[in-house]
Amino acid sequence: MKKSNFIVLALALFISLHASWAQEVSSRVVEDGGTGKHPAIMMTEASLPTHTIFRPKDMSAFGKKDKLPVITWGNGACYNSPWEHVNFLNEVASHGFLVIAVGVMPRETGEQVKDRSKSTQLLDAIDWATAQNNDKKSPYYNKIDLSKIAVSGMSCGGLQTLEVAGDPRITTTVVCNSGIFVNPSNNRMPGMPQLGKDQLKKIHTPTLYLLGGPSDIAYNNGMDDYKQINHVPVFVGNMDVGHGGTYSKPHGGEFARVATHWYKWQLKGDREAGKMFSGNPAGLAQSPGWTVEKKNMP
Repeated sequence: MKKSNFIVLALALFISLHASWAQEVSSRVVEDGGTGKHPAIMMTEASLPTHTIFRPKDMSAFGKKDKLPVITWGNGACYNSPWEHVNFLNEVASHGFLVIAVGVMPRETGEQVKDRSKSTQLLDAIDWATAQNNDKKSPYYNKIDLSKIAVSGMSCGGLQTLEVAGDPRITTTVVCNSGIFVNPSNNRMPGMPQLGKDQLKKIHTPTLYLLGGPSDIAYNNGMDDYKQINHVPVFVGNMDVGHGGTYSKPHGGEFARVATHWYKWQLKGDREAGKMFSGNPAGLAQSPGWTVEKKNMP
């Protein structure tokens, strides 16, 4: 073989290997993968290093007949990593959802990332899912249901959620341990969205509030939001667990159970799951520890 040909082949091999390395992803299993029928993984996609993906490990179950609805998530304190919510988010994903959380994948050990994120990252997640679904080279090609998209978040992430809730692509809105400040002067955290109650008028989808009861620092703000939302279906569930919710409990605890039922109902049309929120009283009202209110709903 001529030296020039050898160099060309060696260079081609190097480029090929480098391209494959560039596409490698970091991933790990959270707890046991979740209680849903699609055990999930947490991962970083090379094409979206600014976010953390939670999705079923086996993607072969999804295609034309069964597609993955999209759930975007903003973190507490507007952290640029979902380390406080991995059990919760992984549990939701195990029920057949593509969950895209704002920020880099949490570290297994050591200090977690506490840089601030931006509300627009929730919309970046939707843009990425759209591109992946349309890319024939993507493992997500034609596996994502872009007609079913939730925007969600906790605490500061809940305000980020409300800031982008007017986006027409959104199908449902989930606000956890959060609400727009009744007294704007109390909103002093750097990087936290500065919203007035008029922002609530931009919501155009069925909306779920999950709050931690009177001991939740966001309780009054969230309940005031609920009172002021009169133009869309809205449901508020309270469990007196405080501002931290149940996200870190095994499989995300009660908040994950309730949120998953809402996502199944709103994004998958699961009427059985919807019974938790419909009826008088609503199904959730019969679960120990929960109090509920709703309007513009069956």
